[in-house]
Amino acid sequence: MAELSTVARPYAKAAFDYARDQQVLDAWSGWLVTLGRVVAVRDVEKLLTHPGLAAERKVALLLELAEIDIDEAARRFLDTLGEKGRLPALTAIAEQFERLRAELEKRVDVTVVSAYPLDDKQQNKLAGALKKRLNREISITTQVDSALLGGVILRAGDTVIDGSVRGRLTRLSEALTA
Repeated sequence: MAELSTVARPYAKAAFDYARDQQVLDAWSGWLVTLGRVVAVRDVEKLLTHPGLAAERKVALLLELAEIDIDEAARRFLDTLGEKGRLPALTAIAEQFERLRAELEKRVDVTVVSAYPLDDKQQNKLAGALKKRLNREISITTQVDSALLGGVILRAGDTVIDGSVRGRLTRLSEALTA
């Protein structure tokens, strides 16, 4: 996994720089995410790594499967990935592209896992507190995990804040046995 993200980094940066400079971030983001999802399918990954298929054919099949239209610059980008054997890295390229975009837009995606569904008021209050603390626009995705008992777990990029009852009980248990 680390190797794939290392391979993807320069391509994601180049794509991001181009899209930012040409003011086509939305378009490039959209098709990269779509292609990343298609490449993540196991059978498609096998197809893209098949040595018997030419790079041009792999790109054409990928675009056909994704059912998207791209501009000439995007096509050249995909052709380069195909020639270099980097099409399987599209998922990682899309993820890194989105991270760069979020950083540019001073935005962070936060996943909130709670024991019970959060209503809009609770989500807004949480988003406001996080916006103040992180100094970024917040986009919240919620999940429910009844095993938490209560509280929430927040995931924002590499940061995880475990404020769940289960997490607190685990920490207390570890402290008592140490």
